Amino acid sequence: MTDADGDLAARVRSVLETDPEEFRRRAEADAETVKAELRDGTFDNHQSIIGLEYEFYAVSEGRWREGGGANAEAARTAAAEVNAPHLSRVPRRLLELIGFEKELGLHNAEMTTSPQPLNAAGVRAQSAEVRARLEAAEETTGAEGMRLVSDAMWTVSPVGETAREYLSDSVDDDGVRIATNMSDAVRYHAMANGPGSESFSIDAPHVELAADTVMPEALITSIQPHYQVASAEDIPRYHNLALRIAGPLLALGVNAPFFPPDLYAADATAEDVLADGWHENRVAVFESVLNEEDAQKVTFPADLDSVEEAVDRVAADPTIVPMPVAEGNRFDDAFATLRRKHGTFWRWVRPVFDGATRSAANARIEFRPIPAQPTVGDSIAFLAAFAGLLESLPRRRHPVSDLSWETARDNFYAAVRDGVDADLSWVTTDGVETSDREALFDDLLSHAEAGLADAGLPEAEAESYLAPLRWRAETGLTPAAWKRRRVRGRVDAGADLADAIPAMQRTYVERQRETLFDGTLADWIDG
Repeated sequence: MTDADGDLAARVRSVLETDPEEFRRRAEADAETVKAELRDGTFDNHQSIIGLEYEFYAVSEGRWREGGGANAEAARTAAAEVNAPHLSRVPRRLLELIGFEKELGLHNAEMTTSPQPLNAAGVRAQSAEVRARLEAAEETTGAEGMRLVSDAMWTVSPVGETAREYLSDSVDDDGVRIATNMSDAVRYHAMANGPGSESFSIDAPHVELAADTVMPEALITSIQPHYQVASAEDIPRYHNLALRIAGPLLALGVNAPFFPPDLYAADATAEDVLADGWHENRVAVFESVLNEEDAQKVTFPADLDSVEEAVDRVAADPTIVPMPVAEGNRFDDAFATLRRKHGTFWRWVRPVFDGATRSAANARIEFRPIPAQPTVGDSIAFLAAFAGLLESLPRRRHPVSDLSWETARDNFYAAVRDGVDADLSWVTTDGVETSDREALFDDLLSHAEAGLADAGLPEAEAESYLAPLRWRAETGLTPAAWKRRRVRGRVDAGADLADAIPAMQRTYVERQRETLFDGTLADWIDG
């Protein structure tokens, strides 16, 4: 036990002593403050604005990089098990140097881009900022013998540790449970010490893991496009449309078909995992670890009828940890308790009311289903598609808004299970409901392109941003499908999952190193 652990435990105890009823009352009062500001037009903007949250995990780099030569591929294959890119903890000083933020696990790093207007220059600026900051991060982390990886789920644990050990290791500090490999985020540690939080487990095919903290959630990483609406009262329309496009966009983006091998049940064979495993296990991890029987925190949310309802939902959301809030002079400090509560309002699509100053106040939709992607081009494609669709569909009164909520929800979980091969339902421009994949994705991406054109992007530029997603729709190949192909090939050659998954992961990181800034998933396909 270190002094830092002791200080963290003390802060957790302070949180646990917070009066939950007083916290609830303050959140409800804050909700009324926000609704009053909404009526005054404080959260309105004169234009749509976009942004992006982008999460990574770190791996040790130096020990597995190898030279070229005619036999390089054979050497890499033979050394796959030994030289797989192992998960690596990121020193906090290093995060500060590269300007990234800490996330749940000590191996995580997060980038948040600067909000930009949705126009040609704004989309270019988003792409340029991601590239610039990643290039700087690569230089700094490379000097430390590690690399940030854009991927939905890590599968190779730190050297000398199993994934089960890394995710479940914790210490007890006078009755307070502290996860050994979790960042010093008090709210996460406090969740493991509140009422009814004795165990956190993953519910996914053939996976067995239970821990006494929320650390299993640190398996996963994502990208989260943001879309600030011009008029806050339109939040329900954008929110409900985002629910309709969630399934199809996730189907194109799935990237988490495998867990670390030691998390599978002892009697699960490679054939079992390949036959029954889902294409996007990130959703399973997030929902099963953070949901409780009486507190469904991570869900596919219901439609919204009004902007006031969006605020009230946050205020009424079950409080797992009543975090105390310090007083401040920022604009959003006037509703600081509600803002704090929103930090555990985990919905796959969620409205946000935010702003450090009155002039910066905004109402936005955060789109949370998409896992981290193989390259920057793939990631920006999803930001562009999401923004283009929210720009286009309301403007054109697209009839997909009439798709039932139940169908939209079923689309989402079908995409979780089967990716781009899922049985999805869509309503095309002419009002015809279809499950034809070609018709669905053509309509979806054509409207995304039209929305970007409406925002001022030249046609060729709009097409180029969306090209990675059109390629996936046309070929039926996603990052998850690529991973499954690699593992299937190794299994068919006689390997077990303990060999096949690290070999796949190693190739994933190598391909990403070669194509991160100047390629897409399409460049990873052999032959």
